[in-house]
Amino acid sequence: MPQSVSTLFSAYAAFAGSVMLIRSMVNELIPYELRSYLSTAIHYLFTPLSPNITLVIDEHCGMSRNQVYDAAEIYLKTKISPSTERLKIGKTPRQRTFSVAIEKGEVVTDVYENIKLKWAFVCTEPQNNGHSGEKKCFELSFNKKYKEKVMDRYLPHVLKRGKEIKDEEKVVKLYNRECPFNDEDGGDHGGMWGSINLEHPSTFDTLALDPELKKMIVDDLNRFLGRKEFYKKVGKAWKRGYLLYGPPGTGKSSLIAAMANYLKFDIYDLELTSIYSNSDLRRVLLSTTNRSILVIEDIDCSMEMRDRQQGGDQYDGSNSRLTLSGLLNFIDGLWSSCGDERIIVFTTNHKDRLDAALLRPGLVNFLKRKHSEANEVKSEENGKVGDEEAKKLKTDVDEKKIVNKLINRNRILRAARGVRRRNCGRRMIPQNVFGI
Repeated sequence: MPQSVSTLFSAYAAFAGSVMLIRSMVNELIPYELRSYLSTAIHYLFTPLSPNITLVIDEHCGMSRNQVYDAAEIYLKTKISPSTERLKIGKTPRQRTFSVAIEKGEVVTDVYENIKLKWAFVCTEPQNNGHSGEKKCFELSFNKKYKEKVMDRYLPHVLKRGKEIKDEEKVVKLYNRECPFNDEDGGDHGGMWGSINLEHPSTFDTLALDPELKKMIVDDLNRFLGRKEFYKKVGKAWKRGYLLYGPPGTGKSSLIAAMANYLKFDIYDLELTSIYSNSDLRRVLLSTTNRSILVIEDIDCSMEMRDRQQGGDQYDGSNSRLTLSGLLNFIDGLWSSCGDERIIVFTTNHKDRLDAALLRPGLVNFLKRKHSEANEVKSEENGKVGDEEAKKLKTDVDEKKIVNKLINRNRILRAARGVRRRNCGRRMIPQNVFGI
């Protein structure tokens, strides 16, 4: 027995020494990069491939909100199972029910057409003490062989169902950059917008407004909602603009609240005095959502929007770069295509102080005016042409009369010469020969 143990230890020592010798030779002769590559290749060959794929759905797409993330956030609230260990519950004084949300790190499972899907809510803290806030995303994992079905059918189902739930539970919100809290999560909406529930009682039924004007506004709003394809066909952004003007206390704000309650659109109350550059304005406006009303009240006071011939194109500030052209570019320029189904409302007490660019008519009124002007120009041209033709006709008639008289005169002259030849030597002079 001792002899066998001694032999075993001797063999082990010899093997260990050989391995160490080979390892030393490999480290000396083979470069580190090649060793690393070989190690990765061997690990890949002997590691079984995962049958699953994971889709990462971030909270934002560039500067805009990710619609898939927003829809998933609403949709997954209906898929919380009893096995979920952690949930985030909250309620503010203005909320009627508890708000339920998935806590970070939790996993929710879903089944769609016999496909098992796993949702995970992931939050990442900012690095280097950044001020951008934590990064949020959903990770959706499923079997690779169902990728096309998930992309083509399941995700559109999540978008559709999320929209339906949102419409059913829709509570009109009033957003403001200075609002200190948000009714849903108690936060400050990433430092961009805070909100409260809009509890303004104004509706079109209670609004003191001329019946014909009220009907015109309601019909215009309904027409706007149903014309998505029309706006796409004519190449215009799906937006509508209104300018409400009149003395203080005439109901401009009440009309805006009635529009929001009628359409179920959120209101974003923007104060231009808190914006310091055109880039800041774009960033703030891109953070607003679709199906919303952007309100800029007292635009003649919040920024120098007066006639640019008077030098009022820039906000009165030493380092300000917010210009009227920057605002117009987002409202009706290239940046106007960012977002759909939005209404922009300006209010003012002094319409005559605004720049003409803010008062230009919309597409329909502009075409009607141009059509009317074209008809007037055409009528004037037709009148001028008619007068010229009448003058020309009169001239032709006069010329024809003169030609006829000359022809008759020539005939009479020829006849007179013949008479003179026949009566040569006689003292006979016809009287009144040139009776012209």
